[in-house]
Amino acid sequence: MTPDRRFVLSAILAAALAGAPALAGAQSRSVPGESRMQEAVRAVVGIAAEVPETARSARTLGTERQGSGVVIGSDGLVLTVGYLILEAARVVVTSAGGEEMEAQIVAYDFDTGFGLLRAKFSGRVKAIEFASSREVKGGDTVYIASRVADIDVTPATVISRREFAGYWEYLLSDAIFTAPQYPAFGGAPLLTPDGRLLGIGSLAVRNAAGENVFKPGNMFIPIDQLPPVLGDLLALGKRSGKERPWLGIWSAEGENGEVVLGGVQPDSPAARAGLRKGDVIAKVEGQDVAGQADLYRKLWAAGERAAEIALTLKRDGATVERKVPAIGRSAFFKTVGDEKR
Repeated sequence: MTPDRRFVLSAILAAALAGAPALAGAQSRSVPGESRMQEAVRAVVGIAAEVPETARSARTLGTERQGSGVVIGSDGLVLTVGYLILEAARVVVTSAGGEEMEAQIVAYDFDTGFGLLRAKFSGRVKAIEFASSREVKGGDTVYIASRVADIDVTPATVISRREFAGYWEYLLSDAIFTAPQYPAFGGAPLLTPDGRLLGIGSLAVRNAAGENVFKPGNMFIPIDQLPPVLGDLLALGKRSGKERPWLGIWSAEGENGEVVLGGVQPDSPAARAGLRKGDVIAKVEGQDVAGQADLYRKLWAAGERAAEIALTLKRDGATVERKVPAIGRSAFFKTVGDEKR
């Protein structure tokens, strides 16, 4: 790390810690008089995942994935963003002190996007404390931490709280958007000024301030999404109950609310049903579709009722009817839940 970089990070921590003792990053135990922010930064870990070339997610997410996570349990339980570890054959965690160890994949939750690991640290690493992400609002100062490359703790501002619909059939009702854009966002914990956990980094976005406003930033998954499903994730490797149906599409929303397919995952339910790039999904079970979020909600509701979902498509000026099997992602991607059943 360069002297200038050390100076910047020291200044950031000084502001965040409000006069607390200097961070001793090489240690793994709590130090008397240490602030909550210092303990939080010590709980941040690096994550490196190796994924087989034959994995279905290798095409879109790659075979070598790097990011961060944070210790949330005294037994070495680590929370991260799930796509870092999806279908991984090997995951290595690096502690604040530089210790590297292989970690076990505990769970993946497709609905929230959270992933869980467990690592055996040689020394005790204090679990980070949770804040309530419901209390975060636009204009609040927050901090982002990671163990990727030369990046450590950086201040940011909450720009907006709103629904987020992802092109990969993903929906968050109340995502947290921050700016400026933080490059090492994958699995990076979002922290309060006193070092409590608010969320986990998922994406870099161009529209942090609003759908049609150019403002580069990041999207974080709120930590309040985790407690309701944590018991299931630890016991089953995934949430209990019927899994949401998944088509295997990449979609985009037009200005008029039309949902256009930008691609179809090979061998997915959508591909088997004959959906193609360029198709517009106009209706689900006879009901008009008004945007990506509306499409996902209608798909998930239909999958609760039937084994197949009827879709009305617009294709090259014609209307096409297709039925797609209502199966979940775990039937397509290898998950921990499959091994625990």
